[in-house]
Amino acid sequence: MSIIKMPNVLMPKKNVDMEKWAVIACDQFTSQPSYWENLESLVNDVPSTYHLIFPEVYLEKENALIIDRINYNMKKYLDENILESIGECMILVDRKTPFQKRRLGLVLSIDLEAYSYNQTDKSLIRATEQTVIERIPPRVEIRKNALIELPHILLLINDKNKTIIEKLYTKKDKFEKIYDFDLNMNGGHITGYKITNCKKTIKDFEKLVSLKAIKDNCWEKDNIMQFAVGDGNHSLATAKTHWNNLKSNLSKKEIKNHPARYALVEIMNIYDEGLVFEPIHRVVFNANLDFYKGLKEICDGDYECLLYNNGESTKIMLPTNAAIAVKLVQEYIDDYIKKNPKTKVDYVHGLEDMKEVCDNHLNSYGITLPPLNKTDLFNYVVNQGSFPRKTFSMGHANEKRYYIESKMIVK
Repeated sequence: MSIIKMPNVLMPKKNVDMEKWAVIACDQFTSQPSYWENLESLVNDVPSTYHLIFPEVYLEKENALIIDRINYNMKKYLDENILESIGECMILVDRKTPFQKRRLGLVLSIDLEAYSYNQTDKSLIRATEQTVIERIPPRVEIRKNALIELPHILLLINDKNKTIIEKLYTKKDKFEKIYDFDLNMNGGHITGYKITNCKKTIKDFEKLVSLKAIKDNCWEKDNIMQFAVGDGNHSLATAKTHWNNLKSNLSKKEIKNHPARYALVEIMNIYDEGLVFEPIHRVVFNANLDFYKGLKEICDGDYECLLYNNGESTKIMLPTNAAIAVKLVQEYIDDYIKKNPKTKVDYVHGLEDMKEVCDNHLNSYGITLPPLNKTDLFNYVVNQGSFPRKTFSMGHANEKRYYIESKMIVK
């Protein structure tokens, strides 16, 4: 039985302004509230996914009121047919970003029974970074009474020969184009094609875990991975937790086809030329000079990084191996925060954004980190387990997934 399912996709009705409908993933620009303030001004009171999500920059600020508003808007959009079903299908996504000419993806549903964020589980869908369990409960509160889901989850496949998504792209003119528009806030351009005959595509995904694929990757038969979580692991972990809570009260028949069992995701090929892994930088707030001195003492490596403070950059040397470098720096930051409870850390994409955040916060330090070689990802996760948290980013912040498609998660 395949772990892939054709979702019944919900899209906004034809007269909705798509440039205002689609907004970036809620976990971006968490230290830059001005981004979200400008976005709110842009979408105003028109139909937009902005009114259906909880930007994490506002998390822990009147959570209950915001969640109630989200649930109200979901029901309103469904009742007023602002959201309409386009039937069971997959969506081929062609994205142009400010940094890449083309990046391809395929929107479909995956079975949450095949996913685990526990490092010791050898599931077909695995987290690529450590999951912070404490981050899940507030997100479950958002999801537990929601009618629909809007995903920013990106899963990766290990398709070196480009046999699935890229081949579909060569046939794109045969598919119905369902959207084609510029993304707001400097997000680039996006085009979507509806695919209704997906049997061969599902079989092609199964070939990625065939005996030949296992042999080619030198994997053990009891330790294979079909999908790796590239972005949105905590969102997927939230969906899994919600499903586990829900299914305890369902019959076997209800469990089999319940819409909350399946999560809407976008699949990308790790070998897509438009997919570039970027490092995720750290910004440490309310830190003293001893933070700088202690970090300098542990820095040891061949890769040149930067420590940014008060408008000035200092060179620091870290290990070239991204996993080792991130572990070294993150453990130092975590230990410092334990001893200095007023100190906090955030994770920022892009050097200039990191500098901007630091410049807007006194007593803050920005730390750049080495990039991860993306082709090492699958074998590392299969053989070593998850990377340290926030080791890599799939592109820059404004390249993250925009909310467009959705699906029901209640009957």
